[in-house]
Amino acid sequence: MSARTIRFLMEHPLAKRNKPLAYYRFFSWQVRSRLSSSPVVYDFVNNSQLLVYPRMTGATGNVYAGLHEFYDMSFVLHALRSEDLFVDIGANIGSYTTLAGAAVGANCISIEPIPATFAHLLENVELNNLQHKVECLNIGLGKEPGELKFSSGEDTMNHVVSSEEFCEKFVSVEVRPLDNILGGKQPTIIKIDVEGWEESVISGAETTLSKAVPLAVLMEFGLGERYGFNERALYQKMIDFGFERASYAPFARRLMPYQGKDILEGNILFVKQMDFFQVRVQSAPKYKALNVSI
Repeated sequence: MSARTIRFLMEHPLAKRNKPLAYYRFFSWQVRSRLSSSPVVYDFVNNSQLLVYPRMTGATGNVYAGLHEFYDMSFVLHALRSEDLFVDIGANIGSYTTLAGAAVGANCISIEPIPATFAHLLENVELNNLQHKVECLNIGLGKEPGELKFSSGEDTMNHVVSSEEFCEKFVSVEVRPLDNILGGKQPTIIKIDVEGWEESVISGAETTLSKAVPLAVLMEFGLGERYGFNERALYQKMIDFGFERASYAPFARRLMPYQGKDILEGNILFVKQMDFFQVRVQSAPKYKALNVSI
């Protein structure tokens, strides 16, 4: 039990609205995960479920607080519709895929390069009967087709192994550009969480990102230095594609231009045609996570 986890619970918007359930889930998971290595099925959002194994550090945030990444996950829930395509890059065990596919009913392309993690993604797709909604790809993404080494056994921290990095546990994975995978299909939201490899993913998706259509991209910043990438240049590239950085207030259903400090760290929401998405989030149905309506 870490001080960081306790602080996460104390500050989480959903956990603060249902403290008894949040802390019950937290303490019961601490006990259960120490007594058994078996996975547990948890209620997720509405009627969706999530299969979580001990030592899945990223997924347990959903167990404790309903939605681990509250603002980003709420935006996905409110902005997507059943006719849309959601692309989950760095899908891990499928938390975002489950939100989009099971809670909303959207179609998904879910990409996870690490074979062991990919197996857990398939489990959650099957658990939620999403086989007809979700296309799962056990590959990586990059600027060009090829093959790359990925670390393995690091849970949510698995990443492309850089040329200067020694990695004892790794897997070789096929890599393809996103434009090639989509083949002209147009997603409504793309989530990119690839531990610093975002610049290469974007370089392989320029055709998709250049289109003058409503599109939102959730992308992690802060780790590109590992590969010598200039994240300020990547940010400007997104602006040049026609995107605007945005903030989202889930309970108020308000999407707005970002007015915070000029920090390129953590998840950043980019939106093209903000008025379109503002109408979307305001007209979305209510969802329930941790027994709290959002």
